[in-house]
Amino acid sequence: MGEDETSTPDDVKSAAAAAAASGWERVSRRARADILDRIAVALEEDRPALVDLAHEETNLAPARLAWEVGRAAEQLRFVAEVVREGGYLEVTIERSDGETPAPGSDLRRMLRPIGAVAVFGASNFPFAFSVIGNDTAAALAAGAPVVVKGHPAHPRLSRRLAVIVREVLADARAPVDALVLVEGFESGIALVRHPLIRAAAFTGSTAGGRALFDAAVSRPDPIPFYGELGSVNPVVISPAAAAGRAGEIGAGLAGVLARDGGQACTKPGLVFLPSGSAIEAEVEGALRPTEPQRLLTPGISRAFDDGFDMLARRADTEVLLAGRAEGDASLPRLVATDLASFLADPSAFQQECFGPMAVLVRYPPDAWEAELPAALGLLEGSLTATLWGARDAGAGVADDEAFAAIAAILAHGAGRVVFDEWPLAVPISWAQHHGGPWPSTVGSVHSSVGATSLRRFLVPVAYQNAPERMLPPELRAVNPTGAPRRIDGGSVA
Repeated sequence: MGEDETSTPDDVKSAAAAAAASGWERVSRRARADILDRIAVALEEDRPALVDLAHEETNLAPARLAWEVGRAAEQLRFVAEVVREGGYLEVTIERSDGETPAPGSDLRRMLRPIGAVAVFGASNFPFAFSVIGNDTAAALAAGAPVVVKGHPAHPRLSRRLAVIVREVLADARAPVDALVLVEGFESGIALVRHPLIRAAAFTGSTAGGRALFDAAVSRPDPIPFYGELGSVNPVVISPAAAAGRAGEIGAGLAGVLARDGGQACTKPGLVFLPSGSAIEAEVEGALRPTEPQRLLTPGISRAFDDGFDMLARRADTEVLLAGRAEGDASLPRLVATDLASFLADPSAFQQECFGPMAVLVRYPPDAWEAELPAALGLLEGSLTATLWGARDAGAGVADDEAFAAIAAILAHGAGRVVFDEWPLAVPISWAQHHGGPWPSTVGSVHSSVGATSLRRFLVPVAYQNAPERMLPPELRAVNPTGAPRRIDGGSVA
């Protein structure tokens, strides 16, 4: 395809049919894990060419892109280990005790692949959340074949990544149609509506995600839609932290706003800080020397300008930094308001502005125990929420009742609560959760990063009184795969 070409309706139908018929779900866990490792190696071997191509298409810095290739490889290796370990299958066996659940019955339950899934590549992470990013890696690890809808911000890179994956599959004599690529806006809608697609995962705007979600649930047979949408990632700075750590916090906030043009899903966009805090001057001073940076696409740049202008025109805001650059480049911007204005119109200050900007909400120091918690209770869902407190002479946060109460409020509205650190990084680990309430995601019970990311592409099945030969290997008496199992309420390896 050329840069401006899109998949035809027949292309989408063929892609869905090919993925669904690929047989990827029948590839053993060990073989799937080995293939994921091999894809990671292939990405690393092609890193220089991939970085050059991504830089041409996205305007992201080569060093950042080189790091991101490494992260994509890391997450492939991580989910490969999750597959080998086998606990993600939730194997549970309840042998009959002659009384429950019914005399003579035997129940054995595990998770199985959901079927072919659609994955939508993201603009801001062309490797980590794109053709072979977190969603695709998790789906393939779970045994679900993938049809990827490439992002128009980096079409040539998307095609190159798809070729790499399919070459590895072919070399491993595995089903090459375990991953198929389609392109174009209309292709995305058609893909979600295709009857052979059993789930979809998306990272992008709230408007785009909502349209796809509506398409997924309005099918004759609705399917799960896992969308990561908009998130303002609130930050709360205590009076003690503002008094004792203004320089540290101000410099850190400037750094996360400017990094990659503020185009990270976990970028803090709403910061509550005490009125008169020196943090304002610190962050403003640190941001002023920032070099202009082109955002990912002209559309994102226009939306960034529009979001800033909407806030700047308000009578209850103060523009602290209104960086304007020539052409399509952008500079950091800061807007401030007070707690009373936020309480009067909270939704106006919670529209994600994708780019290097934050809204500072000034609260009176005496509002720490009452008015501020009330305001935080009005926050919409976010991927992260961050708390900065005073440090004791030793390590850790100096706690008080109000601090603990605020932490509890934030935990109800965010998927990850961060203390005394900035939330930009999303480590790949067994304990990670990357999700949150609406509008940060469509479903707050799932994560798109970490071991539990596979759960989105699995469904449970229970076998009752099944003959041994009819059971999947993990449910048989001998357990030849070694998957962890819970038997009769206990855990047995």
